[in-house]
Amino acid sequence: MSEIAATTVHEAYAFACMKCGYGWEQSYEIEHHVDVHGHAFVVYMADGERVPSPLSTPTCTNCGGHVVRIMRAGRVAGVQELMRKQQTPHAAEAAAKDRTVSTAAAPARHWRLSDLLHPFHRR
Repeated sequence: MSEIAATTVHEAYAFACMKCGYGWEQSYEIEHHVDVHGHAFVVYMADGERVPSPLSTPTCTNCGGHVVRIMRAGRVAGVQELMRKQQTPHAAEAAAKDRTVSTAAAPARHWRLSDLLHPFHRR
């Protein structure tokens, strides 16, 4: 295996699990290599760790399911922002109060599949 990547490309994807509805985003460094026999191969890195290609074997980070929709980056963040803007002033105030009262680390937000896919529905 080559020690140095010929080129490195940065890509990010948004994911939605079709089993549990969880949504997340992940950035990747995609290293393109050539082995000693001249065969090209690709190494995916996420957060400094080597990971399998998210395009060939996507796995839900919440439930471990393998039926995952892959979208362009920003889709999950866009839904999160839309939901934040749609909160009523009372709900936003209550959420802010909950954040200040809780001292435990907040668990990852579990998005319903309908929340993630709503912006894609044609009207």
